[in-house]
Amino acid sequence: MTTGRAPTGSGPWPYAVWALTRLWLLACVFKVVTVPGPDVTVDVSVIYRGWYEVLLTGTYPLDDVTWQYPPGAALAVLSPALLPFWEYATAFFVLVLVCDALVLGLLLYAGRRPGTRAAGAWVWVAGVPLLGPTVYARYDLMVTAVAVAALLAGVRRPRALGALAAFGALLKGWPVLLLVGVGVRKGRPTRAAWTSAALSTAGLAAAFALWMPGAFAFLAFQRDRGTEIESLGALVFHLARQFGWEGRVELRYGSMEFVGPQVELVSTLALGLAVLALGWLLLWRLRARLFAVRTPAEAAFTAVLLFTVTSRVISPQYVVWLVGLAAVCLVFRGTAMTLPAVLVLVAAGVTLLEFPVGFGHVLASDAWGVTLLVVRNGLLVAASLIAARRLWRSTVPGRPGAEAAPSVVGGQPSRVAR
Repeated sequence: MTTGRAPTGSGPWPYAVWALTRLWLLACVFKVVTVPGPDVTVDVSVIYRGWYEVLLTGTYPLDDVTWQYPPGAALAVLSPALLPFWEYATAFFVLVLVCDALVLGLLLYAGRRPGTRAAGAWVWVAGVPLLGPTVYARYDLMVTAVAVAALLAGVRRPRALGALAAFGALLKGWPVLLLVGVGVRKGRPTRAAWTSAALSTAGLAAAFALWMPGAFAFLAFQRDRGTEIESLGALVFHLARQFGWEGRVELRYGSMEFVGPQVELVSTLALGLAVLALGWLLLWRLRARLFAVRTPAEAAFTAVLLFTVTSRVISPQYVVWLVGLAAVCLVFRGTAMTLPAVLVLVAAGVTLLEFPVGFGHVLASDAWGVTLLVVRNGLLVAASLIAARRLWRSTVPGRPGAEAAPSVVGGQPSRVAR
């Protein structure tokens, strides 16, 4: 029986803190407040604006190797056309703000259901500004909004989860991982989600391919990427530079990458780690038997963590994906992901120190730059391992801590184990 009482932490405070922190972010991207380091808004005012001009001619940027995104990214780049009375960058920042507000609203609304709480909204309120102005100067927050909406809608509408996950995947790839935890439970909801995702992917991919030529040219550009200097594998070369390693840092494919001896080997090893992460997820899928309403969110959070830390690229804006998924996990009472979520929030703050504030130190591979990377990447690795262990323990029977947890099917509480 529910009392109708608002969840702990709700009321005006989330809105007030959100408004104050987002005012600071807007002041940063509009350059009222100056954050040390490189100008993070150049990606929008120069690169995105350049893609916008090309897309308006009726084709994807086929000759630009920095275009490394699925075809749906064109919608994000073209979105400032919705506000033609503003300059491109201004319109883009405002649209990101709208998506940010939408996520807050979704999390607060979800936190009013039985068995949920407002903690998820607070993770979002705090986590986004910890990343600094970069989070408003990339389209990743827009993609994260789609992912959050998918997971929250999937509690009662599996078809909506499938369709939104497919749309998100065509925006930036990683939201396909939202489906990882959906198949834990057999039955009609699972089939509905996967069928909806498959049909939506096929339909949207065909539509983008017919819309403009070059919809899938990004695949070749992604294949040729190397080891970006902020990735986990890059730490090998940051340390090797202290002992006379002969490589160098270059701007390649839109990011700063290491070039030189053994870089290809480390990039290959990173791909190998990603394959191992995929193998673990497949094993978990085969062994998992205990399902809770929070399991899809926890599985998605774990999967994205694993593939982020094993990636050849860990750009600062990637952390907003993790903040969004952590927020969804903490909407549910009894989630096992509280500690990994806290580690992600701390990593977000360190990310701001690493980029843009300390990026010069990272480029130089000096003691401060290497320390920031070790701490940030170490936090993400720790969060990944803890999340994976807790997901396994809570869903695989015969392990300490594994027990049938309440699930919600069609809005009604139940317990599911197969």
